Amino acid sequence: MKVLDLKCSHEHRFEGWFASTEEFESQLSRMLVACPVCSATDVSRMPSAPRLNLSSARGETAPQATQAQAAPESAALQARALKFMRELIEKTENVGERFAEEARRIHYNEAPARNIRGVTTPEDAHALLEEGIDVMPLPVPEALKEPLQ
Repeated sequence: MKVLDLKCSHEHRFEGWFASTEEFESQLSRMLVACPVCSATDVSRMPSAPRLNLSSARGETAPQATQAQAAPESAALQARALKFMRELIEKTENVGERFAEEARRIHYNEAPARNIRGVTTPEDAHALLEEGIDVMPLPVPEALKEPLQ
């Protein structure tokens, strides 16, 4: 199993696990490798050094990871954002294109109160706000719209 450090065209960094380097190249050429943050398929490999555990052969213990080797702050921020998005998706009902209609029904007590998400036009979102209905645009990466493998 090859673990590769990858980066999309928007500078999001992530790991990819592949059976081989050839399998990575094959999936990349078929645009099957996508950024988990923004779903971009313009992905490239980052330079990485292989980790060789040769110290056990000499009876030495392997050095412990240092804080400098930990994930950069931006990667931690991306991970928190993805976790938030997954939780939001789990705790809301997707009403799709009926978002504005369903938000009004809930606001005017014509439907049960619940957390919903969906799609609407900027004009409809503005109209909802003018009616006193709180809405918030939140783009969901394509990678989170499907079940994770």
